[in-house]
Amino acid sequence: MLRRIATFALIVTTACASALPGPAEAAFETRATSAYLYDVTTDTVLYQKNADIPLPPASMSKLMTLYMLFEALRDGRVTLETTFGVSTKARLMGGSTMFLDETDRPSVESLIKGIIVQSGNDACIVVAEGLAGSEDAFARQMNARGSEIGLTASTFANASGWPDPNHRMSMHDLAVLATSIINDFPEYYGYFALEEYDFDGRSPSNRFNRNPVLGLGLGADGLKTGHTVEAGYGLVGSAMQGDRRIVFVFSGLESQVDRRQEAESFVNWGFRQFLSKNVAKKGDTVAQAPVWMGSQQHINLITDSDIRLLVPAIGQDSVETRVEYQTPLEAPIAVGDKVGELVVTAPDMPEKRIPLVSDRDVAYGGFVPRIRASAYVLFDKAMGQVQTLLE
Repeated sequence: MLRRIATFALIVTTACASALPGPAEAAFETRATSAYLYDVTTDTVLYQKNADIPLPPASMSKLMTLYMLFEALRDGRVTLETTFGVSTKARLMGGSTMFLDETDRPSVESLIKGIIVQSGNDACIVVAEGLAGSEDAFARQMNARGSEIGLTASTFANASGWPDPNHRMSMHDLAVLATSIINDFPEYYGYFALEEYDFDGRSPSNRFNRNPVLGLGLGADGLKTGHTVEAGYGLVGSAMQGDRRIVFVFSGLESQVDRRQEAESFVNWGFRQFLSKNVAKKGDTVAQAPVWMGSQQHINLITDSDIRLLVPAIGQDSVETRVEYQTPLEAPIAVGDKVGELVVTAPDMPEKRIPLVSDRDVAYGGFVPRIRASAYVLFDKAMGQVQTLLE
């Protein structure tokens, strides 16, 4: 009988009072063919358009090369002062370049700056060969590592983003990669805000960072532009205002002017159409739930961390919150066990589910709780028989 009751346990939904504001007045629109906007601080997707389609990433995929170089720095395999040789293959690489040649031995720090600011295709090959022996071997490592860090729609054929039918990334994956760089390598992230760099004075016309929102007072501090005929103009960007950080990615625009305008629109909309709200503090009681066959009859459902949510700043409809848990909960239960969820919903925003945990240990019940549970079962069975007779 106990197993039967557990199998048919109900999901209890409890409404919670909420004074949070409603949805934004209008949905965001972009001329980009694909886009993704993500609030890093609250782990909230604010906007997406064709975001999971693998597309030519152009130089935006250089972020994966940099991620692997940052890992090598963190692991101690190289230092910022480590130098690499330059192969003829690297020297002959077309497109954006640092103008390296076989007589050079650039440092890792110079290569980082050259990839970020000058978008050096030659620098990417130098890094690939320096870390893996060849660009092909490095591309295989990129694919393996990309999968490990959560890239689900990306395949890499080279280190630079040079056009190749087997070189693809989604805007979602690029946002995941950018967020990983920001979170995993704060000591190196500052390089992305460099507005100017020229290796050995060789390329004065290619010394300015192409990121169009750096230096505009918008809090933008990264990450990487991209452009090919097939991909159009794109950008992986990030900005921080106050204590909020956003990451925005888009591709498929027709000109540098379009890229600059869209980048500014993403930043302005992402920060001005949403508010950050502190919903609960760690340990706050959100609901109470009954316990089956336990040494105690109830537990409190509490938050295991501070809860901060992003909500639309303007609108009429209120944001809705509710608590969901299975009832009755079965003993034994340990303090900190996940026993339910706080669910927050708002129009035009993804549902947010926050885990709720038990505030106490509840052992399997002794004689009295078992007698109480048995009585409940017998009463429930008797009422079922009475109902059958009445029918």
